[in-house]
Amino acid sequence: MKRREFITLVGGAAAAWPLAARAQQSGKVARIGFLGATSATVGDYPNRIAALRSGLRDLAYVEDTNLIIEYRWAEQNYARLPTLADDLVRSGVDVIVTHGTPATAAAKRVTTTIPIVMAIIGDPIAGGIVASLARPGGNITGSSFFSPEISGKRVELLKETMPQLTRVAALVNPDNPVTADWQAMETVAQPLKLQLQRFPVRGPDEFESAFDSMQRGHVEALTMTDDALLVANASAIAALAGERRLLSIGSIELAEAGGIIGYGIDFIAAYRHAATFIDKILKGRKPGDIPIEQATKFQFVLNLKVAKALGFKMPTPILLRANVVIE
Repeated sequence: MKRREFITLVGGAAAAWPLAARAQQSGKVARIGFLGATSATVGDYPNRIAALRSGLRDLAYVEDTNLIIEYRWAEQNYARLPTLADDLVRSGVDVIVTHGTPATAAAKRVTTTIPIVMAIIGDPIAGGIVASLARPGGNITGSSFFSPEISGKRVELLKETMPQLTRVAALVNPDNPVTADWQAMETVAQPLKLQLQRFPVRGPDEFESAFDSMQRGHVEALTMTDDALLVANASAIAALAGERRLLSIGSIELAEAGGIIGYGIDFIAAYRHAATFIDKILKGRKPGDIPIEQATKFQFVLNLKVAKALGFKMPTPILLRANVVIE
C-alpha cells in the first residue's frame, strides 16, 4: 500500500511581512523565498514543494499572477545556508520558508524583520529558535513535530520488534544540533539495556563508511534522526541497511524507500499547511503573534515486504499498530 499519491511538480520561493500586507491590499505580487538544506530533486522534496504550491493555490495565490516563489538550495552543504539566506533577504522577498533547525537558524541570523515560516522543525525551543510556542515573538512562526519524543519512541519500537536486541546504531548529522533527540534516545535505551552508538555523517559520501563501522561494531538495528539531509537520502540509507541486514527505523520516507519501519509525521502535509501561515502574514498578521503549531497526527508505516525478505518476523502487536503495511 502507498501512503499517498506522489506529486511531481517543482517550483521556487520568496516573502516579507510589512510589505506583504500592502501587497495584498494593492494587488501587487507576493514574493516567497524558500531556503532548502538539500536540493530540489533529492528525496521527497519535489512532492513537498508541490504541496506548498498547492496549498498556496488553494488560498488564491497563483504563480506568475500574484505570487513569485524563489528557491535557494544548499545542495546538502549546511555551511552554505547563511549565504543563501542573506541572498533571499537581498532579493527583497516578503516571507522566507524554511525546514529544520539549520535553515531556520541561518535565516534568523540574517534578518529580524522579514517573516520566517518554518514549514516544519523538530523542536524550535531546544534548537534555540524561539523561547515560546504560544508566543514565539520576533519574526518566526510555523510548525513543529516533537522530534525528541519521536526519536525516543523509535528506539522503543526497535526493542518491541526485536526483543533480543542489544546494539543499536543512531545515524546523525553533526551539522544539525540534535542534542535533545540524542538525550531522548539514551533515556529510552538505558532501561531497555540497549547499547546506543552514534554514527555521524555529513553527506551521502560518508554513508558507506558509517555502515561499515556499524558492521564492525556488530550492531543489529539502525535508527536515524529527522535531519533534512538524512531524510532526503532515505533510499540510500534503506539500501545500505538492507545490505547489512539491519532492522531499520526512521521517518515515514525510510519505510517507503525500502527500510522496515517508519514512524513520524507526514512532511508533505506539513508543507501544504505552511501556506496558511504565509497567508496570515501576507494579510497583515505579525509572525511573532502566531502560535507555533505542534503535530497531532503520527503515522506508523511497516514495510512487511522488506522485513520478510530480510528474515525479520514482525510481532503481532507491531503489525496491529501499523497505520500502513507495505506488502
